[in-house]
Amino acid sequence: MNAIATYQYETLQVSVTDNILTVTLNRPHKKNAMSFKVIDELIAVAGRISKDKTIRAVILKGAEGTFCAGIDLGDLNHPKNQAFAIWELIKPWQSSFQRVCLIWRDLPVPVIAVLEGYCIGAGLQLALACDVRISHPDCQLSIMEAKWGLVPDMGLTQSAYGVVREDVLKELAMTARIINATDGKELGLISHCSETPLEQAQQLAAEFAERSPDAVLASKRVINAMYEQPATTLYKEKIWQIKMMLGRNRKLALRKAKQASTIFAKRQFR
Repeated sequence: MNAIATYQYETLQVSVTDNILTVTLNRPHKKNAMSFKVIDELIAVAGRISKDKTIRAVILKGAEGTFCAGIDLGDLNHPKNQAFAIWELIKPWQSSFQRVCLIWRDLPVPVIAVLEGYCIGAGLQLALACDVRISHPDCQLSIMEAKWGLVPDMGLTQSAYGVVREDVLKELAMTARIINATDGKELGLISHCSETPLEQAQQLAAEFAERSPDAVLASKRVINAMYEQPATTLYKEKIWQIKMMLGRNRKLALRKAKQASTIFAKRQFR
């Protein structure tokens, strides 16, 4: 077995077959919600993949029929993590929340996301940073952050650029609407819909592995270069998230999620 797979992970399962590496988010009791530990382990395993020249493709999926139901709000809001979360927002380079998504876009091999069940918030931002998204038609998709009075801040300005039309992205981000993957494919969020998404992902990964690994890498690099965004977009994600967290409408958004009659205050920012 590949050396990457011999590492022990608390929240991930990692396996290698025929030089195709599969990473499984393994918190089914939380619908594979992204905790701080998941973030750390995803970054770690991606770093190891980037150094292993035997790996030809990566499949990223979730355990027990769900990809990822978003950030683990219990973990994020726990007092012990507040200082870390604030530091990640104010530091002048990529936050861990951005890096956990964008690192897959930067890997020297193709990354295929297999989407089932829920792909919401952080889950969708992670999927958008993958090269190909193969989804079950019934998978539920949402850029959910606006429901909680927040803004997408996990690299969406980089990963969605060139993938989803600007008007579509604005509508989904502003409404926090949940759509199924069939509609998501029409809107450009999804590459392929399949009743057996993992099987199709494995077939595609094997097809990638039939080509020169250098040609595959070069194709990924030059096409990514077509859609490169300045680092300032990531900085703006963080600045606006800080504003949202400190703003008066953030608490009202949390209340409205439980009590629909809640009325927002006047817009605070410009």
